[in-house]
Amino acid sequence: MNKANLVSKLAAKMHITQCQSREFLNSFQDVLTEAMKQDSPVMLQGFGTFAPWVQKERSGRNPRTGISCAIPARTSVKFKPGKFLLKELNT
Repeated sequence: MNKANLVSKLAAKMHITQCQSREFLNSFQDVLTEAMKQDSPVMLQGFGTFAPWVQKERSGRNPRTGISCAIPARTSVKFKPGKFLLKELNT
């Protein structure tokens, strides 16, 4: 499912316009992004937790040339599904 499909489904489920749905989704993304920038996890009870984590610097290899190079450290996001989501997926 892409963003346009999600906007359509949210609009239908919430009985709002697609414009309002898109605005809601964009606001949710902004809030999630700001929390990640502040190194704060976002916990949605039953659904799951989005948490930032730092990937350490490591060495990698260029597959074409075989030359070893350093891959710099960076912040990424992990998602841990909640009990309700896992239960729904497995029933």
